[in-house]
Amino acid sequence: MSEKKPGFFSRLAQGLKRSSTQLGDSVTAIFTKRKLDAAALEELEDALIAADLGAPAAARVTERLARDRFDKEVTDEEVRAALAEVVSETLMPLQCELNVTGMSPQVVVFVGVNGSGKTTTLGKIAVKLKREGRNPLLAAGDTFRAAAIEQVSVWGERAGAPVIKREIGADAAGLAFDALETAERDGHDVVLIDTAGRLQNKAELMDELRKIVRVIKKMDETAPHHVLLVLDGTVGSNAISQAEAFMEASHVTGVIMTKLDGTAKGGALVQVAERFKLPIHFIGVGEGEADLQAFKAKEFARALAGLEA
Repeated sequence: MSEKKPGFFSRLAQGLKRSSTQLGDSVTAIFTKRKLDAAALEELEDALIAADLGAPAAARVTERLARDRFDKEVTDEEVRAALAEVVSETLMPLQCELNVTGMSPQVVVFVGVNGSGKTTTLGKIAVKLKREGRNPLLAAGDTFRAAAIEQVSVWGERAGAPVIKREIGADAAGLAFDALETAERDGHDVVLIDTAGRLQNKAELMDELRKIVRVIKKMDETAPHHVLLVLDGTVGSNAISQAEAFMEASHVTGVIMTKLDGTAKGGALVQVAERFKLPIHFIGVGEGEADLQAFKAKEFARALAGLEA
């Protein structure tokens, strides 16, 4: 009998172990045989910021502890509980399922830097949609990389969905136009468009993204209906600069964070949420289709704090 694969929360908690362990070690060092005084609170706030939580959330954690436990002994568990509460409260309003109902076809554009897991995420969502009885069309809009085109093709086969693709170096905006035209002609209700993994300092690639959006709007002024920013959970605070660049180049409507199964710096999701107030649709903890799950703020917060589900 094969060994049962650990549940999603277990894998998320394991992926966020880097953040939770770093935090736990800091807390232990700060509060061993010590009361919660002003100096301890300042050290804790610095430790939370170092764990990529960001200054505003770190301040709220220490304020909460100071309100209830100032000048008293404080335990590791109490600090973790306060952290989980603050993170959950911050993220709960942004917990949001991806809704691709409405005007047909729904156009979903995936953006993000190289290596963020963007193309794989598109494929996993295609499989989910197909299983739900939808009729997606995939567009391999990263025309810079042969591997990306092949990846979309493989996911298209898995999903049983057609793929619009062109040769390397083809005009990505033209491909997006063809994809929408094909979807309208053949009755596809969702179009999932991959884009090149743009580095935020590459102005010409950001210009191309703006062009893709303009071309889509010429065909349907309400589209794209979703622009999903896929962020790599291992990049820490760099996620902020990535998000800023894509917010400027396109109207990002939601966030997906991937790679929370490795050396994840999950606190960065809190920073992105604080800064941009974008809906968070999914988080990913692995390569399989089942490893992309709808975002649940409370589960994420407890895993980040190193607590049980």
